Amino acid sequence: SLAPWDVTFWSERLKESKFDMTEEELRPYFALPAVLEGMFGLIDRIFNVSVKAADGEAEVWHPDVRFFKLFDNDTGKHVASFYLDPYSRPENKRGGAWMADCIGKSEALNRDVPVAYLTCNGSPPVGDKPSLMTFREVETLFHETGHGLQHMLTTASVGDVSGINGVEWDAVELPSQFMENWCYDRPTVYGFAKHWETGEPLPEEKFQKLCDQKVFNAGMMTCRQLYFGQMDMELHCNFDPVAGEKGEGKTIFDVQRQVASKYVPHAMPLEEDRFLCAFSHIFAGGYSAGYYSYKWAEVMSADAFAAFEEVGLDNEDEVKRVGKKFRDTVLSLGGGIPPMEVFKQFRGREPSPEALLRHSGLA
Repeated sequence: SLAPWDVTFWSERLKESKFDMTEEELRPYFALPAVLEGMFGLIDRIFNVSVKAADGEAEVWHPDVRFFKLFDNDTGKHVASFYLDPYSRPENKRGGAWMADCIGKSEALNRDVPVAYLTCNGSPPVGDKPSLMTFREVETLFHETGHGLQHMLTTASVGDVSGINGVEWDAVELPSQFMENWCYDRPTVYGFAKHWETGEPLPEEKFQKLCDQKVFNAGMMTCRQLYFGQMDMELHCNFDPVAGEKGEGKTIFDVQRQVASKYVPHAMPLEEDRFLCAFSHIFAGGYSAGYYSYKWAEVMSADAFAAFEEVGLDNEDEVKRVGKKFRDTVLSLGGGIPPMEVFKQFRGREPSPEALLRHSGLA
C-alpha cells in the first residue's frame, strides 16, 4: 500500500495519465474579455439583468480596474454596480480572489444601489495578447461573481441583513458555488471558449476532459471533507480536554483516529501524526464547529443547479422562470430570513444530497 506522503504524488501521476492535458494548454481558449462577455450573457439569460461597462464613471485605484453597472431588463433601473480588479500585482496586492462590499443597500442610510468589489489575481495582458486564463481562474471568476450577485441583487432594505450581511455561515457559499456549475454547462462554456487568435472553439475532447477531471478522485475528496467536518464537530461538541489531559478519557489524537477509522480507513493517520496542531481552520480560522459548511454549501448549490437541470438547460422559458425564482429568493432575501427557509422558498423542499452525488460521479 502507499505511504501517506506518496498518495498525492501518485494521484497526480494517475490524473496525468488519464487526462493528458495541462492547464496551460487551455489558456488560449479563455481570454478574459470573452469570458466576461459569456458570463454577463449568462447573468442576463438567467437573472434578467444586463451588465454594462461604465469605465470612467467612477474613480479607480489602478488603471487595470474596471467599473460595471447592472440594470434590470424589465424596468431599465440601475440596480447595482461593481469594480473588477482582475490581474495580479505581486508588489502591492495580496494573492487569492475575493468579493467585498463597497456600499451596502440600506434604507436608513438612503443607499439603494449596492456596490461590490470583485478581485482576482489573473495574468495581465502582454502587448496585443489579452489576459489568458486557466480554467481554474474561470471558475474562480464565476465563484466570486456569485458572491457579488447576492450582494448586488438584494431587495432587503435593512443594512445589517441586506445582501451577504447576516447570512448564516453554512449558506454563504451557496450562490458562489452555484455559479461554478455553469462552467460545465456546454452552451455557457462554448459561448466564450474560443481561441483568442483564430476564433476556433475549444476542441470537444478537451471540454470532455474538463468534465471528467471534475469527478476525478471525488470519492476520496468527499471522504476527506466528511472526516474533517465530523472531527471538528466531535472535538467541539463531545471531546473532554480535561479528562484527556488527566488520562481519564480520550486524547485529542484518539478522537482523530476514531473519526478517521470511519471516514478514511484507507488513509489512517500515523501514530506520529500531529495534523490537528496545524488545523487552523477549526481553531483560529473562524470554522470552529463549522467546517461542515464547506460540504453543506456544495449540497445546497448542487441541488439549486439541479432545479435548472430538471426543467432542461436548453428550455429557455423554463430556465428564465427558475432563474427568476433563484434571484427572488437566494439572491434577494439577504440574511433576515433563515437560509433553510430561503432555500425552501426556492426549491419547495429542504436540500437533498442527490444532485451533489450525481455531479460528483458517485451516483
